[in-house]
Amino acid sequence: MITAADLDVKALGPCRIDSPLKPLLESRATTAHYVAEDDRVFFHDTARLAAESGCTLETLPGFEPAGPRRSIFFDPAKMRAGIVTCGGLCPGLNDVIRGIVMELTHHYGVQRIYGFRNGYQGFIPRYGHDVLDLTPDRVSTIDEEGGTILGTSRGSQDPNEIVDCLERMNINALFVIGGDGSIRGAMQIAAAIAERGQKIAVVGIPKTIDNDIPYIDQSFGFQTAFGEATHSIKAAHVEAKASPNGVGLVKLMGRHSGFIACYASLAEPDANYVLIPEVPFVLDGPCGLLEGLLKRVKHRGHAVIVAAEGAGQDLLAGEGNGVDASGNQRLQDIGLYLKSRITDHFAAADVELNLKYIDPSYVIRSVPANPYDSVYCLRLAQNAVHAALAGRTEMVVGRWHGRYVHIPMPLAVSHRNQVAPNGDLWLAVLEATGQPRSFC
Repeated sequence: MITAADLDVKALGPCRIDSPLKPLLESRATTAHYVAEDDRVFFHDTARLAAESGCTLETLPGFEPAGPRRSIFFDPAKMRAGIVTCGGLCPGLNDVIRGIVMELTHHYGVQRIYGFRNGYQGFIPRYGHDVLDLTPDRVSTIDEEGGTILGTSRGSQDPNEIVDCLERMNINALFVIGGDGSIRGAMQIAAAIAERGQKIAVVGIPKTIDNDIPYIDQSFGFQTAFGEATHSIKAAHVEAKASPNGVGLVKLMGRHSGFIACYASLAEPDANYVLIPEVPFVLDGPCGLLEGLLKRVKHRGHAVIVAAEGAGQDLLAGEGNGVDASGNQRLQDIGLYLKSRITDHFAAADVELNLKYIDPSYVIRSVPANPYDSVYCLRLAQNAVHAALAGRTEMVVGRWHGRYVHIPMPLAVSHRNQVAPNGDLWLAVLEATGQPRSFC
């Protein structure tokens, strides 16, 4: 059970410097659209959950709200900041970089902002990566492009070597844009900083195209990703209808969480079967997927299957493929496996099959952010800067029930956000596709 202590955010010390934004804040009052810095954003979103937790209104756990403070910890005129992007690509990375640089420069007057190249490797001298001076001119148009101007990489680096670099460069705040592995690395960096008694803020902007970071409404880039995925579902449907006994098979991203597959299938409701990691399914037998697919194709002439990459891993033989540089389990290819099994099943039944297999993963993750995600990235970047200037550390910024909040890093990596098999999202998918609730 989450307690108030779990939501406490670490701070480097008291804020004694007037913020350059203080004049804008003096006349603000708490309203339906603004939460004051000394208010809290309740963790529980229903009265039932609050009652079951045994809390009263006064003791309900709540997040610290994000946003500018009247007083800040760092003197902006003397401050140096660093930015790093880690892990796989995701729409919106450049938007976040741009937002951080613009907020630091134009609203706080910070003039020394450095971009570290190729993830955590950029701090380590032996890799030989240059450090970029990030100025408004350099980042002004990067939001029009996909990817990240800083480059990225996977794999952990020695946190003490990273802190050595921060100390050499007199950096006061480090902004880490990355997923759960990157956030865990940031926690190690913050711990190494604390052991040395240094005052360096470590603030994260959680990045996961799969939308699997907990305690945030949605991760940036997710809306762009499932929007792009709809084009592949539409193409699969067109191809399937154009040939006798056509089957369109689309594999989408989603190692442990099937949000992209679910949302894309709702946005482009041409899918007849949606397979996600959270809901097991069977292939064989009279009520398995293969037999159900065969019956549908015989009856309707075509079908579309959308499979998240982590779906059905229990069906694939073997011991797996080890782990990648970030420590993530390497998945076996469910798309190619389904393609093979479907082909064999139709052949055994002596039924013609025209199957088209589409895997758009690298196309989706490399596109620029759509307007919704661009706005979201900017607001996350602004709130990350406000948090760092106020001396908050070992935390990430996110949006919880519509409010921007500070989330302690340990909580942000405590588990994965997943589609609830008994939740309303999965029920909506079942309604839209008409597939059975479970394959017996």
